[in-house]
Amino acid sequence: MDVSKNLKESMMARKPRYNLVGIPQHVIQRGNNREPCFYSQEDYAAYLEFAKIAADKVACHLHAYVLMTNHVHMLITPWQEQGIPAFMQSLGKRYVQYINKTYQRTGTLWEGRYKASLVDSNGYMLSCMRYIELNPVRANMVEVPSEYRWSSYGYNAVNMDNKNITPHPLYLELGVTEKERCFVYRELFRDKIDNELLHDIRNSVNQDLVLGRDDFKDKIEGMINRTVRKGMPGRPCVKEAGSIYYY
Repeated sequence: MDVSKNLKESMMARKPRYNLVGIPQHVIQRGNNREPCFYSQEDYAAYLEFAKIAADKVACHLHAYVLMTNHVHMLITPWQEQGIPAFMQSLGKRYVQYINKTYQRTGTLWEGRYKASLVDSNGYMLSCMRYIELNPVRANMVEVPSEYRWSSYGYNAVNMDNKNITPHPLYLELGVTEKERCFVYRELFRDKIDNELLHDIRNSVNQDLVLGRDDFKDKIEGMINRTVRKGMPGRPCVKEAGSIYYY
């Protein structure tokens, strides 16, 4: 028996997905080998069209997103079991078919499974939204998030029409009117996300953990009967090749 092979296979076993209804998740999907997954403006528009179809089909609410050249961030709340896996499968299938047909290509577009972390609404929801919409700024593609077309910032901060977005209740609490909510939301961007929180957001989504307070993590662990904390006893973590990104 090849013990090292069996150990490697055990370590590489996939973590089970979070399938908790009503709790938002920060989802990242990356292009294979950091290659682009969008080649033209039409591609970004097609992806959003397919995302709307998928979200309506499987009862998922999209609160924030950014479509970067070689990866996608989304903040999604599922309202049925297996909602996010079903959403990502539907969206991915339609978009890959579109890309393959448009560019006469074959092969893998995405880098394996998408990554996802549960997000504690209290204290972390709005920070996660800012983190997502500030991606183009951190990547030095634009100076301010309003200059980047393919994100939800236009809706959340400026009240631009966006059929893909369903506001989270916490966002709606920012003001009585749309104008008030947008103003308060824009004001949040005056302050940078501190380095510790930035690390927590990145670490949580890259390792399929939970972003939130300790009592929230306790609650989730009780619901799913497994740990959601880094470095706790459980299955060893294996770093996947090419999985380190900086944004």
